[in-house]
Amino acid sequence: MGEETEMTSPGQPFWKTKSPVEMTGNEWESLCCGCGICCLHRFREGKSGKIRFTSVACRHLDLETCRCRIYANRFRLERDCKKILPETVLKLKWLPKTCGYRTVAEGRDLSPWHPLISGNPDSVHQAGISIRNKEIISEADIVAGDVLKYLLIQPAWLSKGES
Repeated sequence: MGEETEMTSPGQPFWKTKSPVEMTGNEWESLCCGCGICCLHRFREGKSGKIRFTSVACRHLDLETCRCRIYANRFRLERDCKKILPETVLKLKWLPKTCGYRTVAEGRDLSPWHPLISGNPDSVHQAGISIRNKEIISEADIVAGDVLKYLLIQPAWLSKGES
């Protein structure tokens, strides 16, 4: 965030006039609201195949800022990190409905709390959409014997917005 994004027609923001694949890299990246939800560990339930998030965040996620500490090198340093691309975003059914990438790719409007709408990078946190101030633990802080306790619990606040 923090970078200017170009408007493509008078009065219309780029996300309303361009498809995701037409966006510049900076425009696409600016759709991230900074919620941190995509950095939570998740698993696929056996019989249903449903994706469940856990209350465990990637060790590289700063739980206060909801930003990756190794963002520029995340794919090289973290093999489990998944790149969200305009060409494949609609296949990533695990992204929450609140995700800016998913929202725009599905043709929906960004929410009023999204930083591109509000002009405030903290609005996602103020709206309670992010993982900030939630009962989340970093994988770096888990004691080996407690792993299952965290991995089997999907945060209740996240379950409310499921698709």
